Amino acid sequence: MKLFERLTLRAKANRRRIVLPEGTEERNLTAADRIIADELADIILLGNPAEVEAKAKELGLENISNATVIDPQDEKNIDHYAPLFFELRKKKGISMEDARRFTANELYFGSLMVKAGDADGLVSGAIHTTGDVLRAAFQVIKTAPGIDTVSGAFIMLLPENSPYGTDGLMIFADCAVVPDPDARQLAQIAVCSARTASEVAGIDPKVAILSFSTKGSAKHERVDKVIEATRLAHEMAPELHLDGELQTDAAIVPVVAALKAPHSDIAGHANVLVFPSLEVGNIAYKLVQRISGTEAVGPLLQGLAAPVSDLSRGCVADDIYKTIIMTANQAIHDKI
Repeated sequence: MKLFERLTLRAKANRRRIVLPEGTEERNLTAADRIIADELADIILLGNPAEVEAKAKELGLENISNATVIDPQDEKNIDHYAPLFFELRKKKGISMEDARRFTANELYFGSLMVKAGDADGLVSGAIHTTGDVLRAAFQVIKTAPGIDTVSGAFIMLLPENSPYGTDGLMIFADCAVVPDPDARQLAQIAVCSARTASEVAGIDPKVAILSFSTKGSAKHERVDKVIEATRLAHEMAPELHLDGELQTDAAIVPVVAALKAPHSDIAGHANVLVFPSLEVGNIAYKLVQRISGTEAVGPLLQGLAAPVSDLSRGCVADDIYKTIIMTANQAIHDKI
């Protein structure tokens, strides 16, 4: 059974509440309508109810009437969530007036719904930047216990019959958030990526922390960072199948691994690739996506205390549909 078949069945059997802050945006509405029709999640749309209804009618969408529509600028709704935001940020010197202003913003309002337990996950980014989505999530939802680094992972759905990855997929991280992680941050990204592989993709993670060096073949401070990150990741999660520093070919090609890293049980079989910087990760996922026919789904934000997914502003409705399914599956695991 392919990944999205598994995720779809799991989402349908364990329906979660997913809030879409961009509730009047066409692609979001189209994806939400399909999710509701397929009974995969309970959808909460943020926006003016009259505008949502008018846009849905214009698009010929028949299921949006089954979504919950909440206006974040309605005074009653602001009254409900502003005190929570004030409590979360009062040590930063925020006033109640400022708390009310932030609460009226759809990204903060959606994050507050998740924080309050009124929604199980959030999907946004079709018209907001990654920075906007992250800022609200970081200030409201905050990071998971033991983690202070938020990162972004892509699930890479490989072409049929690809010899790489597991069950036709791999995890790439960080491709979206941290420009130049230090060793501690890189270790956290590796551990969180392993959790994404296991909890969302349903595969046994085999994690390679990548470098331009394999097992001492080059000397450089950037290699040293990867070596230290590997050590720290083993300390954080000693049960993980994880290794570094590995070049990409040593990480995924068995015959190369046998030559370059013969004593590694990860080399040649990695299905989670952790890149040493955002520059490398972002270039790599887009290059693989474009030249190989791989589908890149995400990024899923990792390291937060509750599921939040950031969309590309160039996404299509099908991307949002799949991201909602993945976010719902993250939320399912959080509730187990």
